Amino acid sequence: MRQTRRRSPIRALAVLVTLALPASAGAAAEPTAGAPLAGGPTVAHWAHAAHTAAVRSLPSQASQQIARLHYLTEDGFPEVYPVLRRFKARGGTAWLRIQIPARRRGRTGWVRDFALGPLYRVRTRLVVDRGLLRATLFHAGRRIWQSAIGVGKPGTSTPAGRFWIREKFKVADPDGPYGPNAFGTSGYSRLSDWPGGGVVGIHGTDQPNLIPGRPSHGCIRVPNHAITRLYRLMPIGTRMRVR
Repeated sequence: MRQTRRRSPIRALAVLVTLALPASAGAAAEPTAGAPLAGGPTVAHWAHAAHTAAVRSLPSQASQQIARLHYLTEDGFPEVYPVLRRFKARGGTAWLRIQIPARRRGRTGWVRDFALGPLYRVRTRLVVDRGLLRATLFHAGRRIWQSAIGVGKPGTSTPAGRFWIREKFKVADPDGPYGPNAFGTSGYSRLSDWPGGGVVGIHGTDQPNLIPGRPSHGCIRVPNHAITRLYRLMPIGTRMRVR
Protein backbone atom coordinates (compact mmCIF):
# COMPACT_ATOMS: atom_id res chain seq x y z
CA MET A 1 0.00 0.00 0.00
CA ARG A 2 1.38 3.37 -1.02
CA GLN A 3 1.54 6.11 1.53
CA THR A 4 0.81 9.71 0.54
CA ARG A 5 1.79 12.65 2.73
CA ARG A 6 2.00 16.38 2.61
CA ARG A 7 4.39 17.67 5.19
CA SER A 8 5.39 21.12 6.29
CA PRO A 9 8.81 21.01 7.96
CA ILE A 10 9.47 23.72 10.48
CA ARG A 11 12.15 25.91 8.95
CA ALA A 12 13.17 27.39 12.24
CA LEU A 13 12.11 26.77 15.81
CA ALA A 14 11.39 29.81 17.91
CA VAL A 15 14.05 30.87 20.36
CA LEU A 16 13.31 28.86 23.50
CA VAL A 17 13.96 29.70 27.10
CA THR A 18 17.02 28.05 28.61
CA LEU A 19 16.24 26.64 32.04
CA ALA A 20 18.94 25.68 34.51
CA LEU A 21 19.00 22.33 36.28
CA PRO A 22 18.92 22.23 40.07
CA ALA A 23 22.23 23.08 41.66
CA SER A 24 23.07 19.53 42.77
CA ALA A 25 25.26 17.71 40.28
CA GLY A 26 23.37 15.37 37.97
CA ALA A 27 19.97 16.42 39.26
CA ALA A 28 17.16 16.26 36.70
CA ALA A 29 14.47 18.80 35.94
CA GLU A 30 10.81 18.13 36.55
CA PRO A 31 9.05 16.57 33.52
CA THR A 32 6.98 19.74 33.03
CA ALA A 33 10.13 21.84 32.60
CA GLY A 34 11.08 23.53 29.37
CA ALA A 35 9.27 25.64 26.85
CA PRO A 36 6.42 24.61 24.56
CA LEU A 37 7.20 24.71 20.87
CA ALA A 38 6.15 27.78 18.90
CA GLY A 39 2.79 27.98 17.20
CA GLY A 40 0.06 28.35 19.79
CA PRO A 41 -2.80 26.09 20.86
CA THR A 42 -3.99 25.17 17.35
CA VAL A 43 -0.59 23.85 16.23
CA ALA A 44 0.85 20.40 16.96
CA HIS A 45 4.40 19.20 16.28
CA TRP A 46 5.71 15.74 15.50
CA ALA A 47 8.76 13.90 14.19
CA HIS A 48 9.97 10.50 13.06
CA ALA A 49 12.68 8.65 14.97
CA ALA A 50 16.21 9.20 13.67
CA HIS A 51 17.74 6.70 16.11
CA THR A 52 16.43 3.92 18.34
CA ALA A 53 17.38 6.01 21.34
CA ALA A 54 16.27 5.63 24.95
CA VAL A 55 13.21 7.52 26.14
CA ARG A 56 13.78 8.73 29.70
CA SER A 57 11.47 9.80 32.50
CA LEU A 58 13.31 13.13 32.96
CA PRO A 59 15.57 15.24 30.72
CA SER A 60 18.73 13.64 32.09
CA GLN A 61 20.91 10.72 31.04
CA ALA A 62 20.84 9.61 34.68
CA SER A 63 17.06 9.25 34.78
CA GLN A 64 15.12 6.02 34.28
CA GLN A 65 14.71 4.60 30.79
CA ILE A 66 10.99 4.03 30.21
CA ALA A 67 10.94 3.09 26.50
CA ARG A 68 12.95 3.17 23.29
CA LEU A 69 12.19 4.94 20.04
CA HIS A 70 11.34 2.67 17.15
CA TYR A 71 11.33 3.37 13.44
CA LEU A 72 8.12 1.73 12.24
CA THR A 73 4.47 1.30 13.20
CA GLU A 74 2.82 -2.12 13.32
CA ASP A 75 1.99 -1.67 9.62
CA GLY A 76 5.52 -0.78 8.56
CA PHE A 77 5.09 2.99 8.16
CA PRO A 78 7.47 5.49 9.83
CA GLU A 79 6.43 5.95 13.47
CA VAL A 80 5.10 9.35 14.54
CA TYR A 81 6.11 10.97 17.84
CA PRO A 82 4.25 14.13 18.91
CA VAL A 83 6.69 16.65 20.39
CA LEU A 84 5.37 18.69 23.32
CA ARG A 85 8.23 20.71 24.81
CA ARG A 86 11.91 21.54 24.52
CA PHE A 87 14.33 21.75 27.43
CA LYS A 88 17.88 23.08 27.25
CA ALA A 89 20.08 21.92 30.09
CA ARG A 90 23.13 23.68 31.46
CA GLY A 91 25.94 23.08 29.00
CA GLY A 92 23.64 23.21 25.98
CA THR A 93 22.24 19.67 25.94
CA ALA A 94 18.79 19.84 24.31
CA TRP A 95 15.92 17.50 25.18
CA LEU A 96 12.46 17.04 23.67
CA ARG A 97 9.41 15.81 25.54
CA ILE A 98 7.39 13.39 23.40
CA GLN A 99 4.25 11.30 23.54
CA ILE A 100 4.80 7.55 23.31
CA PRO A 101 2.46 5.34 21.25
CA ALA A 102 1.45 2.43 23.49
CA ARG A 103 -1.56 0.61 24.90
CA ARG A 104 -1.07 2.53 28.13
CA ARG A 105 -2.48 5.91 27.10
CA GLY A 106 -0.96 9.24 27.99
CA ARG A 107 2.67 8.12 28.34
CA THR A 108 5.30 10.80 27.78
CA GLY A 109 9.06 10.88 28.08
CA TRP A 110 12.21 12.78 27.13
CA VAL A 111 14.71 12.15 24.32
CA ARG A 112 17.81 13.98 23.15
CA ASP A 113 16.95 16.26 20.24
CA PHE A 114 19.25 14.39 17.82
CA ALA A 115 17.21 11.21 18.36
CA LEU A 116 14.39 12.65 16.24
CA GLY A 117 14.34 13.76 12.62
CA PRO A 118 13.02 17.10 11.33
CA LEU A 119 10.02 18.54 13.12
CA TYR A 120 6.74 18.93 11.24
CA ARG A 121 3.66 20.83 12.29
CA VAL A 122 -0.04 20.44 11.69
CA ARG A 123 -3.02 22.67 12.42
CA THR A 124 -5.73 20.00 12.21
CA ARG A 125 -7.71 18.30 15.00
CA LEU A 126 -10.20 15.44 14.69
CA VAL A 127 -13.05 15.11 17.21
CA VAL A 128 -14.92 11.79 17.34
CA ASP A 129 -18.22 11.85 19.22
CA ARG A 130 -19.34 8.32 20.12
CA GLY A 131 -22.68 9.56 21.44
CA LEU A 132 -23.67 11.49 18.33
CA LEU A 133 -21.91 8.96 16.02
CA ARG A 134 -20.21 11.81 14.20
CA ALA A 135 -16.63 12.88 13.46
CA THR A 136 -15.51 16.45 12.78
CA LEU A 137 -12.19 17.73 11.45
CA PHE A 138 -11.03 21.24 12.34
CA HIS A 139 -8.25 23.29 10.76
CA ALA A 140 -6.95 26.16 12.90
CA GLY A 141 -10.17 25.91 14.90
CA ARG A 142 -12.49 26.02 11.84
CA ARG A 143 -14.63 23.04 10.86
CA ILE A 144 -13.64 21.73 7.42
CA TRP A 145 -15.13 18.20 7.36
CA GLN A 146 -17.85 16.23 9.10
CA SER A 147 -19.38 12.78 8.68
CA ALA A 148 -21.58 10.17 10.30
CA ILE A 149 -19.50 7.24 11.57
CA GLY A 150 -19.65 3.72 12.94
CA VAL A 151 -17.85 2.95 16.22
CA GLY A 152 -17.22 -0.04 18.45
CA LYS A 153 -20.07 -2.18 19.69
CA PRO A 154 -20.64 -2.85 23.43
CA GLY A 155 -17.80 -5.01 24.74
CA THR A 156 -15.37 -3.81 22.06
CA SER A 157 -16.04 -0.08 22.28
CA THR A 158 -13.84 2.52 20.64
CA PRO A 159 -11.70 3.88 23.50
CA ALA A 160 -12.16 7.46 24.66
CA GLY A 161 -9.17 9.75 25.11
CA ARG A 162 -6.65 11.91 23.29
CA PHE A 163 -4.69 10.31 20.46
CA TRP A 164 -3.00 11.22 17.17
CA ILE A 165 -2.83 10.02 13.56
CA ARG A 166 0.23 7.81 13.04
CA GLU A 167 -0.22 6.71 9.42
CA LYS A 168 -2.40 7.12 6.35
CA PHE A 169 -2.54 5.05 3.20
CA LYS A 170 -4.56 3.98 0.19
CA VAL A 171 -6.06 0.51 0.54
CA ALA A 172 -5.16 -2.04 -2.14
CA ASP A 173 -8.78 -3.17 -2.56
CA PRO A 174 -10.99 -0.06 -2.44
CA ASP A 175 -14.13 -2.21 -2.61
CA GLY A 176 -13.09 -4.31 0.40
CA PRO A 177 -14.02 -4.00 4.09
CA TYR A 178 -11.63 -1.05 4.67
CA GLY A 179 -12.80 1.04 1.73
CA PRO A 180 -10.39 3.13 -0.39
CA ASN A 181 -8.43 4.86 2.40
CA ALA A 182 -7.39 4.26 5.98
CA PHE A 183 -5.64 5.94 8.91
CA GLY A 184 -3.83 4.30 11.82
CA THR A 185 -4.13 6.04 15.19
CA SER A 186 -2.29 5.87 18.50
CA GLY A 187 -5.38 4.40 20.13
CA TYR A 188 -5.59 0.71 21.06
CA SER A 189 -8.73 -1.31 21.64
CA ARG A 190 -9.09 -4.68 23.35
CA LEU A 191 -10.02 -5.97 19.93
CA SER A 192 -10.26 -4.06 16.68
CA ASP A 193 -11.04 -4.53 12.99
CA TRP A 194 -7.46 -3.58 12.15
CA PRO A 195 -5.26 -6.34 10.67
CA GLY A 196 -3.40 -7.94 13.56
CA GLY A 197 -5.87 -6.44 16.03
CA GLY A 198 -5.35 -3.77 18.66
CA VAL A 199 -4.81 -0.54 16.73
CA VAL A 200 -7.84 1.70 16.39
CA GLY A 201 -8.07 2.54 12.70
CA ILE A 202 -10.23 5.00 10.77
CA HIS A 203 -11.27 3.55 7.44
CA GLY A 204 -13.96 3.17 4.80
CA THR A 205 -16.39 0.30 4.61
CA ASP A 206 -18.21 -2.12 2.32
CA GLN A 207 -21.24 -1.98 4.65
CA PRO A 208 -22.39 1.66 4.49
CA ASN A 209 -25.85 0.63 5.69
CA LEU A 210 -24.37 0.13 9.19
CA ILE A 211 -23.41 3.83 9.46
CA PRO A 212 -24.30 5.58 11.69
CA GLY A 213 -24.14 2.82 14.24
CA ARG A 214 -21.99 0.68 16.52
CA PRO A 215 -20.91 -2.22 14.28
CA SER A 216 -17.15 -2.43 14.81
CA HIS A 217 -14.65 -4.06 17.16
CA GLY A 218 -13.10 -0.69 18.00
CA CYS A 219 -12.25 0.92 14.67
CA ILE A 220 -14.02 4.01 13.33
CA ARG A 221 -15.85 3.36 10.08
CA VAL A 222 -16.55 6.20 7.65
CA PRO A 223 -18.59 6.13 4.41
CA ASN A 224 -16.28 5.75 1.42
CA HIS A 225 -17.08 9.12 -0.14
CA ALA A 226 -16.32 10.81 3.21
CA ILE A 227 -13.10 8.88 3.93
CA THR A 228 -11.80 9.86 0.47
CA ARG A 229 -12.26 13.53 1.31
CA LEU A 230 -10.84 13.09 4.81
CA TYR A 231 -7.76 11.48 3.28
CA ARG A 232 -7.10 14.68 1.34
CA LEU A 233 -7.67 16.95 4.35
CA MET A 234 -6.14 15.18 7.38
CA PRO A 235 -2.33 14.90 7.59
CA ILE A 236 -0.11 12.67 9.67
CA GLY A 237 0.32 13.98 13.22
CA THR A 238 -3.23 15.34 13.51
CA ARG A 239 -4.45 15.38 17.09
CA MET A 240 -7.55 13.29 17.75
CA ARG A 241 -10.02 13.36 20.61
CA VAL A 242 -12.56 10.56 21.14
CA ARG A 243 -15.34 11.45 23.55
